[in-house]
Amino acid sequence: MKIIKPHFEILTRVDGMEVLKMLELAGRTCYKSEDRITDISAVDFVRMILSRGHESVIEHFSITAKIVCDRGVSHEIVRHRIASYAQESTRYCNYSKSKFGSQLTFIQPSWCSVDWTEYSPEELDDILRDEPVVPDHIWLKAMKAAETYYFQLLEAGRSPEEARAVLPNSLKTEIVMTTNLREWRHFFRMRTSAASHPQMREIAVPLLKAFKDMIPVVFDDIDPGE
Repeated sequence: MKIIKPHFEILTRVDGMEVLKMLELAGRTCYKSEDRITDISAVDFVRMILSRGHESVIEHFSITAKIVCDRGVSHEIVRHRIASYAQESTRYCNYSKSKFGSQLTFIQPSWCSVDWTEYSPEELDDILRDEPVVPDHIWLKAMKAAETYYFQLLEAGRSPEEARAVLPNSLKTEIVMTTNLREWRHFFRMRTSAASHPQMREIAVPLLKAFKDMIPVVFDDIDPGE
């Protein structure tokens, strides 16, 4: 059993200013005002169209990100229908194989007070011998049980797509998401809000910061707060 924290990787190579220049060129087509384009006009133009709600212009650029999270969080991510997805499949991945370390990998819940990722497998085994009395230990014991029964089903002749019936929401999954900047704005407004699931915020808030660092203006007005 392996325990990790959620993380992400932005797969699209992005030059933020070049993105703004492309968006300006697309947007000025509407007004036939291409003659007003200068080396520094893109920032103000994109800021202007966003302030007026003309967000269709920013659909002309898309970004792909790979998000490593638990299955429960991934179920919320795929509700953003405009995006395209490719996700690690529990039908076809046989986690008993060596390429998976012959183990299941779980995402540590954000509410855990213990950082299980810092423990060695031997230390985890020692903890698992104790009777769970606090939520952190109860969760750890449940994950170990899921791994045990998953492998038992495989050994009993069930296929990975059948054995996956015992896999929990905390199972690690990798999901590649591609969508345009307008839908990314919608994603971040929804998934970094205070009403969003804490484990969704755990991945969405730092992802928003990364987008802000990459591209000026486009995401500046989205503030996840505390």
